[in-house]
Amino acid sequence: MANPLIQLDFDVPFDQIEAAHVEPATDLLLASSQHAINAIIEDTAPRTYANTLSALEDATKQLELAMTVIDHLESVATSDALRKAYNVTRPKVSAFWSELAMNDGLYQAVRAFAETDAARSLPPTEARFLKKTLDDFRRHGAELGPEDKAKLKAIEVELTKLTTDFSQNLLDETNAFELVITDETKLEGLPATAKLAAAENARSKGLDGWRFTLQAPSLIPLLTYLDDAEIRKEVWRAYNTRAVKGDRDNRPVIELILELRKDKARLLGYADFSDLVTEDRMAKTGDKARAFIDDLRAKTQAAFKRENDALTEYRRRVEGPSAAAIRPWDLAYYAEKQRQDEYDFNEEQLRPYFPLGRVLDGLFATAQALYGIRIVERKAATWDESVKTYAIKDADGTMIAAFYVDLFPRENKRGGAWMNGLIAAAHRPDSASPHLALFCANVNPPVGGKPALLTHREVETLFHEFGHLLHHCFSRVSVRSLAGTNVAWDFVELPSQIMENWCWERSGLDLFAAHYATGEPIPDTLYEKMIRARTYRAANAQMRQLGFATVDLALHRDYEPGSGADVMSYAREIIQAHSASELPDDYGMLAGFGHVFAHPIGYAAGYYSYKWAEVLDADAFTRFKKEGITNPDVGRAFRDTILAKGNSEEAGKLYEDFMGRGPELEPLLERAGLL
Repeated sequence: MANPLIQLDFDVPFDQIEAAHVEPATDLLLASSQHAINAIIEDTAPRTYANTLSALEDATKQLELAMTVIDHLESVATSDALRKAYNVTRPKVSAFWSELAMNDGLYQAVRAFAETDAARSLPPTEARFLKKTLDDFRRHGAELGPEDKAKLKAIEVELTKLTTDFSQNLLDETNAFELVITDETKLEGLPATAKLAAAENARSKGLDGWRFTLQAPSLIPLLTYLDDAEIRKEVWRAYNTRAVKGDRDNRPVIELILELRKDKARLLGYADFSDLVTEDRMAKTGDKARAFIDDLRAKTQAAFKRENDALTEYRRRVEGPSAAAIRPWDLAYYAEKQRQDEYDFNEEQLRPYFPLGRVLDGLFATAQALYGIRIVERKAATWDESVKTYAIKDADGTMIAAFYVDLFPRENKRGGAWMNGLIAAAHRPDSASPHLALFCANVNPPVGGKPALLTHREVETLFHEFGHLLHHCFSRVSVRSLAGTNVAWDFVELPSQIMENWCWERSGLDLFAAHYATGEPIPDTLYEKMIRARTYRAANAQMRQLGFATVDLALHRDYEPGSGADVMSYAREIIQAHSASELPDDYGMLAGFGHVFAHPIGYAAGYYSYKWAEVLDADAFTRFKKEGITNPDVGRAFRDTILAKGNSEEAGKLYEDFMGRGPELEPLLERAGLL
């Protein structure tokens, strides 16, 4: 059987890959990579960069690409057969990486090269690669004894299995819920676009009425606008109690993940898991990450209280002094009512100005204006008929990258939005190998014969993920594993989050925001209302993120798994301190916290990175504001000093190269109206 996963190249044949290909391809590529590793170890020639580090890069290249493609397909086109094959192969691959990181022969080969004159005279990027490789060996157990290496390998394999279980439980629980309403009077308050989407969703299932799910395009309008509090409560509770019962209960999975992460950190000589994962990030220690979060919380607390007191007072003013306390399923609803009353602004007013086609065109136009590139459609095999493909061409016409765009929810696709780098090409002066990437989201699909009309929040999401994609695609790093987004995790969100700023600037919006029917731009009066409302409940938005970051750090620094404490209650107490209303006893947000528990590492002990990078993006954007948000000179500087450099230098150095100084906190507080 011809197996397309075995010799993948730039044109990935997504339409030919089947579940039956996964296991045989993985087994063959694992064997091939192991053979190449053995050849490095057994090479008796004098140690050189070519026969050691470069050979190590090449040894796992095809395996990495195949597993990236398989992981991706499990995220966007899963099936029973694919899931079964995926669950069989992931532990094998995890075991391989764990063994590789602890392979003493390979470690000694790299150390031997490090002692040579050639190693001491390496160019800066290759020298950094050597240092980071040695550091990674140490941090992954290369200096442990045989017994501890075996323990660490078992931990890594089990973490891979458990985090896969977590992710699949969450997807299945999300898909298991549906709410079908047949009485239209119960839909009072819901925008017409949301009603149309729910009606089409019902028809697609052969049902009458309106069907709602826990996917964001269905969930968010319902919680924000629906007048019926009992329905809001039902849906909110369904979303926040996913995977906390029955065969798909993530609670024991979380306990085991936390226990294994703690064991891993201690085995490697770290006080806790946060110190392990932050060591090679900008924060450097878990203490510094926590201090950063605590400082931001202190600067936000007073405004947080003011906002919540004002919302309570608003409800009493509208419904009388005996109005009930605001519950979690009431928050978005009353906050939207208050915003409409105080700012005369409803986000639904913006939706007609964000047809998906124009948003993508504007997204590309923004990048083209800033970075001197052209983005054109191209033909390529995809995993779904709705997926589109594009090429990025540099000013001289060279294709520097290609990418896929997958934007609509499907039942075989996980929720959320993300970017994946498929191929990160090592940059050589004498070659022009292009990069390959993709970005996915789950935005409102077309309904009622109209184009897909996005919320402003969805527009921001697309800009965010495209920022990640440009970081990958603009890389000009000579070492593949230091290229693109392979940077410190508390720096990786800077290129993505900074792109969201163009969704708020008038000149940025004018590149794409136009009424789907008339072509008219957003009226000045509506734009002014949007800007005035930008900082509405900004302290609540910030506290929400700080709550997630706080519980993440607490779980990986303070919580003792296996102590008999209830992890859900522990997390709920922390989140409660950051919440605007009283949470119910069965609040189970933690069981859906995919950022932290759907990957062996992921954002574990690293969720603070979002706020850390937000400080960087707010500060860095002040240069664009000062010199012109589509100024090609500033764009070129950002591209050359940050986007192109990947992990070839320390993140702090790259930031200073662009700004001429270190980051400052005040621009973030000013943007959020918290100064």
